[in-house]
Amino acid sequence: MLELYNTLTRKKENFKALHGKDVGMYTCGPTVYWFQHIGNLRAYLFSDVLKRILMFNGLKVKHVMNVTDVGHLTSDADTGEDKIELEAKKEHKTAKEIADFYLKIFKEDLKKLNILPPDIWCKATEHIKEQIELIQKLEKKGFTYKTKDGIYFDTSKLENYGELANLKIEKLKAGARIGIGEKTNKTDFALWKFSEKPGLRQQEWKSPWGLGFPGWHIECSAMSMKYLGEHFDIHTGGEEHIPVHHVNEIAQSEAATGKKFVNYWLHLRWLVFKGEKMSKSKGGIYTLLELEGKGFKDLSYRYFCLTANYRTQLDFSLENLENAQNAYKRLKNILSGLEDDEKINEKYLNDFKKAINDDLDTPKALQVLWKLIRDDEAEGKFKTIKKMDEVFGLKLLEKEEIDIPNKVLKLKEEREKARQKKDWEKADELREKIKNLGYYVDDTEKGGKIKKL
Repeated sequence: MLELYNTLTRKKENFKALHGKDVGMYTCGPTVYWFQHIGNLRAYLFSDVLKRILMFNGLKVKHVMNVTDVGHLTSDADTGEDKIELEAKKEHKTAKEIADFYLKIFKEDLKKLNILPPDIWCKATEHIKEQIELIQKLEKKGFTYKTKDGIYFDTSKLENYGELANLKIEKLKAGARIGIGEKTNKTDFALWKFSEKPGLRQQEWKSPWGLGFPGWHIECSAMSMKYLGEHFDIHTGGEEHIPVHHVNEIAQSEAATGKKFVNYWLHLRWLVFKGEKMSKSKGGIYTLLELEGKGFKDLSYRYFCLTANYRTQLDFSLENLENAQNAYKRLKNILSGLEDDEKINEKYLNDFKKAINDDLDTPKALQVLWKLIRDDEAEGKFKTIKKMDEVFGLKLLEKEEIDIPNKVLKLKEEREKARQKKDWEKADELREKIKNLGYYVDDTEKGGKIKKL
């Protein structure tokens, strides 16, 4: 039985899909105004592992991911500039050029990390109609009001507003009149923002309320419900989404439909550096490309993320990543000599299932993998590891072609001749020379095989 920790109920729950074996899953996707740093990418690795585990359990997943290419302001308080528009000004490009460029890079990063793409990519700019229609529904039900800068959602009309984040509304209301402009309540949020000067923005649309653009929160409700229905199974995101974005998604969705919005909310804890969340504003962060430039393999970062449970903060440092890369290399090297077989080791596979079905316990699942590898008496290793890798996504049994320098190949040939002459001292000496060049020789019945350290 698959158990998942539900942020809404604050406990682990047995997972049961709404519609038999069909699962609807929505992931909060990127705001495409800059590169996604490795902290962002951990969130997509988490949702990928969740999706793979659901599939491993025989479920069919319909996965939807949004692309925020408009409406995400630089402040959660509905103030500041639109992040896409701001970057377009800085780079002297169109908003669409900015969004398309960074989305392309993001998709390349997902591929490098072996993250399965969503079934549906949905851009906010391509669903303006759906967002306007959702706001109109809320308007008819009396949940909206107008200010000079936009149409707002009245959170005081909902008794359970903030339940996901356990918000103490009364404490928030104590300072409600400080710095909230024309908002009725401090927790109210923008559904539609008016253009301050028509034509100044690159992205603005006509609406029943005037020229403008949608708020950040409304896009996720409109698009998730379009593709997954008004009530669906799973919604994922980072823990930073809990107190504002996801609370507001629930509020507007349930107010519009009168139904429960999502059954299971799953949130990832942050990747931290020196105890602080990784973010663009604080600096000191890396993109995947920058890690590659430092000699790290992309799947080493995937392995690194699997060593911690998604509900725990993960401490990042280049040293920690290097340790993970060494472990991953060692794993790949051991498995490179594994021969295919016809059996499945049920004992180890059951231990693996227990781990992953206990709220995605990937560290324990990795322990099961290593235990299987080190068990000299275990049978069915190849097929069992292949099955495990459906969840890990580490390409464990995939052979890697390495470009071996001629110098290393010549040393290998010399060593083979020394071995044939039973000159073991010379053979050992040549092995060390090969090792000093960053390679090693794995002696098999078919001769020595060169592998990269």
